[in-house]
Amino acid sequence: MNGPAIRTENLSRTFGPVRALDGLSLEVAPGTIFGFLGPNGAGKTTTIRLLLGLLEPTAGQAEVLGLDTRTRADAVRARTGALLDHTGIYEQLSAQDNLDFYGRIWQMPAAVRHTRVREVLTVMGLWERRQDRAGTWSRGMQQKLALARTLLHRPALVLLDEPTAGLDVQAAAAVREALSALVAQEGVTIFLTTHNMAEVETLCQQVVVIRQGRPVAQGRPQDLRAQAGRPQLEVVGCGWNEEALRRLRERPEVAAVRGDDGRLIVDLQGDPDLAALVALLVRAGAQVQEVRRASASMEQALLQLIAEERP
Repeated sequence: MNGPAIRTENLSRTFGPVRALDGLSLEVAPGTIFGFLGPNGAGKTTTIRLLLGLLEPTAGQAEVLGLDTRTRADAVRARTGALLDHTGIYEQLSAQDNLDFYGRIWQMPAAVRHTRVREVLTVMGLWERRQDRAGTWSRGMQQKLALARTLLHRPALVLLDEPTAGLDVQAAAAVREALSALVAQEGVTIFLTTHNMAEVETLCQQVVVIRQGRPVAQGRPQDLRAQAGRPQLEVVGCGWNEEALRRLRERPEVAAVRGDDGRLIVDLQGDPDLAALVALLVRAGAQVQEVRRASASMEQALLQLIAEERP
């Protein structure tokens, strides 16, 4: 499509005295995975409901797939898919029957419906298990079936609210792989809320961070790490002694030092002289095996971005 899949301008929503969303402006490029991050209660679910036309904004506007969510809400929902609080899966039905049921709801012709059911189950790696009753499946497989349901009618945009919450590591990895496949094979745009920073690092091309209903940062994950998190020096070795750590902490370019006998993490600030820091450790008797400079993790960056402002 031409233009962004989602565009909001100063989008706001209040509930009585509570301002759940305050001045959100963003653009989501088509065919990408866009991360929407923030703590619980930050306004993420409210935003999704505004984008789907389930709520009207108090101020500002939103366009989804070129459609105004105020005046074309039914058309928005017809062209999007959403996986929010519930999977929408009927556990007494087989995987294939679940999707056939939803295909009938979408009024898909029988031949189109049957072909599409096979396509989405294949993409999700579930075709060989299509006759299994959904209630016998693991939660991870049920979540993949829910994603298949969401994609059945070929939506151009899918909105996902914490799709891997509560899944084990293997199931969450399988869902992430399925999401990447959706973008590559179906050209779908995905709007993703998650508390899992591995998903953000692995999947998202762009992210927005909101706090108390207000956007506080926007950009690529690596840019947010560089912007919000301090750079770090990772030293692998042994023999750190208290005197060496004390001298290290006294250096003006060192913000914090932590670690154990095998690994030392030094948070940096200003314009650090890395060679001098390493030489300090060596002179103090430490055995340095490897030195790496890295930016802060996405989790550390997010914690800093959503932290309460101090007076």
